[in-house]
Amino acid sequence: MEAANGFEKMAELDLPKDAPSKDVKTGAKQDLPPLSAADFRAYNRLAELMDAYHNHFRQTWNLLYGACESNKRPQGMSIRAFLRTAEEFASHLTMHHTIEEQHIFPVLAKKMPKFRKELELLTQHKQIHAGLEVFEEYIGACRNGERELRLGELREVMGGFGTVLWEHLDEEVKELGAENMRKYWTIAELKQIPF
Repeated sequence: MEAANGFEKMAELDLPKDAPSKDVKTGAKQDLPPLSAADFRAYNRLAELMDAYHNHFRQTWNLLYGACESNKRPQGMSIRAFLRTAEEFASHLTMHHTIEEQHIFPVLAKKMPKFRKELELLTQHKQIHAGLEVFEEYIGACRNGERELRLGELREVMGGFGTVLWEHLDEEVKELGAENMRKYWTIAELKQIPF
């Protein structure tokens, strides 16, 4: 609950919407000085945290999709365990995106256009979840015995949203990277973001 209060507190801050890396008089982009190692770590903190979450999704995707490509479940993994892993992947990805959309993106959107509604990153969420719904239906039907798990079919289902998912996982981390974050935020402001 404490994190939610921190998010709400950050969302209430009246932050300027213009990036500090622009010349106030001309609006032209300014070249920024090199970052010290400490400043790079401070600016890159959110990217590193997000990448850790995303690496979990990448690893699970690779496990599931690799089985589909080889048409063979990972050694020692039962059908039940495979389906449970697929269900957890969908559940965790949905929860991750819900937290981003409700708590993180609104804070970042105060200064960063790519995190605003109906722009690229949120549109990608919608595309991912359209495919994820088909994925969950397929896995659920297999789990309930309504259909037999066929890895070739599952590969097609995963292929329906795989490209946008991988692009999104990479792009989100890139947007949160030090060189981009410093264009919009001060280190003091970043320390206020409860992440």
